[in-house]
Amino acid sequence: MTADLPAPPARPPVFDDDFSRGLDPDRWVAHYLPHWTTPDRSAARYALGRDGLRLRIEADQLDWRPEDAPLRVSNVQTGTFSGPVGSTVGTHRHRDDGLIVRTETPTRLLWAPTSGRVDITVSASTDPGCMLAAWFVGTEHLSSDDAGEICVFEIDAAALGATTTARTGIKAHADPRLVSDMTEAVLPFDASRPHTWTAIWGGGQTLIGCEGRVLKRMPQAPVAPMFLLIDLFEIGPPSGAYPKTATVHRVRAWDGEAP
Repeated sequence: MTADLPAPPARPPVFDDDFSRGLDPDRWVAHYLPHWTTPDRSAARYALGRDGLRLRIEADQLDWRPEDAPLRVSNVQTGTFSGPVGSTVGTHRHRDDGLIVRTETPTRLLWAPTSGRVDITVSASTDPGCMLAAWFVGTEHLSSDDAGEICVFEIDAAALGATTTARTGIKAHADPRLVSDMTEAVLPFDASRPHTWTAIWGGGQTLIGCEGRVLKRMPQAPVAPMFLLIDLFEIGPPSGAYPKTATVHRVRAWDGEAP
């Protein structure tokens, strides 16, 4: 990390949630991409505490889709969109191996910015097989080209220690205006303690940083409305003690920022 991030704007954020009043249904959908699967498989497991939202993977939790087993996830996201059952129309067509709408979901744009700044404070999971991630993904409700992703971070439990390796950058997916550009960044601390990630995008640039320092600057940015997804995955066969957890302490955001 070689440069300081810009300071947050002086104006109040348009989105500010520390989960002290619960999981607000006007801000969050407690399912992971529910249109590609069924409600019993997409539903998040979580608990609320003084330190924020604790995402959980529990022993009896089903795989997100049978085809993806073993893969379980608890996720919150800021909206939903899909086409009809049987179609391939929906938010985050992140794979080309047969994602089909199984549960039609309404178009709910609870928060879907086209540019801005977000600060996400989290504590990553130390539990075996787990990954904590935060992504902005194109809603695709206006066009299937709006499929790009800002990967704010992906943190594997196995990468935690005195230093932490995290993945960050842009994934183009089906957006022809973007080029995938991902980096493995080494953080000089144990990311299982509270720390803050920042993404700033707009005007053809994207900046991603952590704890006030720049990690990655890219001369491209999605231009479409995007949902924020924050999720805890368990990847691989069930193992170890349950529940497995990670904590989202706070999310703050401002519209219209540029790097």
